[in-house]
Amino acid sequence: MSLSDLARLMLLLAFTASASCGFRLQGVGDMPESLATTYIDTQDRYSVFYRNLVAELDRSGVDVVESPVHAGAVIRVSKDSFGQQVLTVSGRNVPTEYDVYYNIAFSVWINGEEALAEQVLGLRQAYTYDPATVLGKNREEEAIRDALAVRLVRQVKRQLSLL
Repeated sequence: MSLSDLARLMLLLAFTASASCGFRLQGVGDMPESLATTYIDTQDRYSVFYRNLVAELDRSGVDVVESPVHAGAVIRVSKDSFGQQVLTVSGRNVPTEYDVYYNIAFSVWINGEEALAEQVLGLRQAYTYDPATVLGKNREEEAIRDALAVRLVRQVKRQLSLL
């Protein structure tokens, strides 16, 4: 047996061992069959969370439909809100640090029955503020908000995959 054959055999054994222990790459995985066609019931179809949730479900093979009539499952997003709060101020009462937050609440209904009771999730992250760089700090706040929404979508997807 040559060295390249031995390397191939070792690689094959490593893949077999990782597959048999249940290892999966993050973001890769099958969603339950009951979510094959899903409708997302929300007040804001333009929110960062909603857009990311639709994209993530689509990548997972879920067909997100436009009507609950054609759906086997309904994800009800009852809360989808974000904002920021002042954390600290300077001696001249000028904000120096903000806290960006993103909160959601959702439940899942499959064939008209509640499969997952309402779950409330929230994330927050602080950032420093400098009034001399207002435009840059506004972009930073938007980037943090978008990142929080993506992290919330991952948490929702994990809970959906357990149904």
